[in-house]
Amino acid sequence: MFFYASKIVGFFTIPSNFIILVGIVGALLLRTRFSRAGWPIIIGSLILLAVVGLSPVGNALIVPLEGRFPAWDDSRGAPHGIVVLGGAISPDVSHARNTVALNEAGERLTEVAQLAKRYPDARIIFSGGSAALVFDERPEAEFALRLLEDLGVARDRVVAEDRSRNTVENALFSRELAQPKPGERWLLVTSSYHLPRAIGVFRKAGFPVEAYPVDWRTRGAGDALRPFPTLGDGLRRTDTAVREWIGLVAYWLSGRTSELFPGPLQRGECDRAGQNAAQDNCRP
Repeated sequence: MFFYASKIVGFFTIPSNFIILVGIVGALLLRTRFSRAGWPIIIGSLILLAVVGLSPVGNALIVPLEGRFPAWDDSRGAPHGIVVLGGAISPDVSHARNTVALNEAGERLTEVAQLAKRYPDARIIFSGGSAALVFDERPEAEFALRLLEDLGVARDRVVAEDRSRNTVENALFSRELAQPKPGERWLLVTSSYHLPRAIGVFRKAGFPVEAYPVDWRTRGAGDALRPFPTLGDGLRRTDTAVREWIGLVAYWLSGRTSELFPGPLQRGECDRAGQNAAQDNCRP
C-alpha cells in the first residue's frame, strides 16, 4: 500500500507536474464563471515554471543532499561486500532495444565494476526490481547482471535481488541475501543525493553499511547559486531534489528511516552501535 500511495502522491508533488497542473486548472477556469481567476493562475504558473527551471533553486536543494556523506576512504581496507542500488538502467528501453540502456545514474554500475576488480573477494549484491506503477517492466537486475558481465565481472560474483520496488525493499531484501555478520564491512553504492535516505533506511533495517557516493550532479556548494542554461535542465534537477526531500520526510514520518536527515555517525553513536570508527562513515 505504501508503494502505491508514494507513487501517486509523488506524481502530484513533483514541481514540474504540480506547476503544469496548476496551469491546466487556470486554463479550465477560463471556460467557467470563475474565468477572471483563470488568467492570474496561468500567468503565475508560467512565472513559477521559469523560476524553478532557470534559477539556481534545483542546485540549492540538491547540494546539501550531495554533501551529506564524504567520498569513501579506501585506506580503511577492503570491504566484505558491496550493495549497489538500482536506478541506473531504463528497463523498458533496454528490453525494446535488446541492449542495456543506462540513464544519468549509470555511474552506480560502472563504479561497482571497478570496485569488483579492486576487491576480488568482496561479495556483490545488485538490488533493483521494477518500480513501474502502470506499465509492466522487466526487473532492472536482469540488465544489470548483463552489463556487469560485459564490464568484466563474473556473473557468479553478483547476487541479483530483483523484487525490490523502493529503497525500503532494497534494504530489507538485500539484508536477507547478505546475512551480514558482526564486524563485516559492506559498502552501499548509490547516487550521492540519494545516500541520506538510503543510509537511514538500511540503518533502520539493521543492515549497517558504509556510504559510497557516486553520480554527483553538482561541483559543490558553489553551484547552489548557479542558474541553469535551459528550462529542462533546471526542472529535472529540481524534480530530483524535491523528490528526495519529500522521500526523507515521508520515510521519517512513517518510521521507515532512522532519522529525518541521516548523516555520518559520531564516534559515540558508532560505539553504541557496536561499530568502530572505520565503519558507517563514522566521524572521529
